[in-house]
Amino acid sequence: MNFTPLTYQIIDHTADLGIIVKGPDVRNLFILAAQAMTDLMVEGDISKETVIKDVSLQGEDFPDLMVRWLGEILYLFDGENLIVNSIKIKSISPTKLKSTLTLTSFETEHHQVIREIKAVTYHQISVDKTKDGWQAKVIFDI
Repeated sequence: MNFTPLTYQIIDHTADLGIIVKGPDVRNLFILAAQAMTDLMVEGDISKETVIKDVSLQGEDFPDLMVRWLGEILYLFDGENLIVNSIKIKSISPTKLKSTLTLTSFETEHHQVIREIKAVTYHQISVDKTKDGWQAKVIFDI
């Protein structure tokens, strides 16, 4: 994978899987959450850039925006067989996110699905400013 080294914590949850992600600011938190989810789903070399896609989303607040953001990353993987390679968030507010994604086509000879994530849930979702930066808690339906 071509991502920044990740530090995230996996949360045991009945029939689901959760993560806690920390970032220095909200922009990096959203990037790191997407990278963590991708890291949980697939392994292999994703350095080959095949598609660049602009993604703009709206939400009610940061937690809603996080669920929609990760849901879009999941849709690109499940629906279009594209793996996020790199992310540039152009702007972010509690209700809007604009980004450019660089994506790699999923190819069975180069990639392996290690965990199927069915959905990003609103269960226990949190996105909070902390004394050290930002933290998100996300639960996935697996």
